[in-house]
Amino acid sequence: MTVDLVEHLQHAFGAAADPGLAAPMRAYMRERFEFLGIQSVARRQLTVGVLREAARPTAEPDVLAVARACWALPEREYQYFACDYLIRHVRLLSPAAVPVLRELITTKSWWDTVDALASNVVGPLVTAFPPLVSTMDAWTEPGTDLWLVRTAILHQLKYRTRTDAGRLFDYCERWQAEPDFFIRKGIGWALREYAKTDPARVRSFVDSHPGLSALSAREALKHLTR
Repeated sequence: MTVDLVEHLQHAFGAAADPGLAAPMRAYMRERFEFLGIQSVARRQLTVGVLREAARPTAEPDVLAVARACWALPEREYQYFACDYLIRHVRLLSPAAVPVLRELITTKSWWDTVDALASNVVGPLVTAFPPLVSTMDAWTEPGTDLWLVRTAILHQLKYRTRTDAGRLFDYCERWQAEPDFFIRKGIGWALREYAKTDPARVRSFVDSHPGLSALSAREALKHLTR
């Protein structure tokens, strides 16, 4: 199934490739990735068509195999498909998927795929299997790949009232001095989302942590007023 699906995907995406669009898309991503030149709306439409004709996976290994096959292809649109595919079939995943997800997060890493995996795949997986919070804790230990750190910080992004605020604040405090832009932005984003649920607690956290970067604090308080 994996081979047939990926071959069908390559045929569909390849036929829709537009080199004229690929160049600016590549430039937007700082020349880090090759692109076919398929914009998001068209790509989603193609994805729907490909999946409509594909057999629905029934087991975790099939889902992970498709994702890894897409990650091995050079053009970024295939990694976007992999993220969409994982999100679509996240209920088939178990803790056994964590090593593969870690591989995807730390390979061809950038905010576009990492953020999709963090809040839409890793987050639901941790909800389904609560002991995986220990993995999130491990991913925020000193010396960890920064994209894993960002994933752990953002994995509760859609939890709302289910957010473990203590764990969120601990992660943010642990990494507040990190100079990396994506960690600072991730901290601010995670706090801003939780502020929609408990604005007073987020403001208290920011006020009591002067060590937070200006970027993190500004993002956290973006929609709050004194």
